[in-house]
Amino acid sequence: MAHQIILTDQAPAPIGPYSQAVKAGNTVYVSGQIPLDAAGQLVGNGSVAVQTHQVLRNMQAVLAAAGFKMSDVVKCSIFVKDLGNFSVINEVYGSYFDNATAPARETVEVSRLPRDVEVEISCIAVGA
Repeated sequence: MAHQIILTDQAPAPIGPYSQAVKAGNTVYVSGQIPLDAAGQLVGNGSVAVQTHQVLRNMQAVLAAAGFKMSDVVKCSIFVKDLGNFSVINEVYGSYFDNATAPARETVEVSRLPRDVEVEISCIAVGA
């Protein structure tokens, strides 16, 4: 199956040998997004809520570049430095998804994330 590399200047450029997303058929796989703005600057240093909003805005931008929207997301993986911040992250996350169609997900505490950020989220979306 052929696949298409997705790249947008509306989200931070990859900081390694990976793509922002890959579209294969009617499915798009979005790489983990961290709270960098499109210019690559860290956003929300010290604020988990601000960082989570930026991560989800980046995810929206990458999905849009692939012709998808948040309601197409079927699976998210959330990585956090401190699971004690789960309620804050969950509240922000919930503002981007409709409860009736929210994707499957897992949330995992990790010891460290790129650029020492507090949260990273990846997703899989399926279109019509």
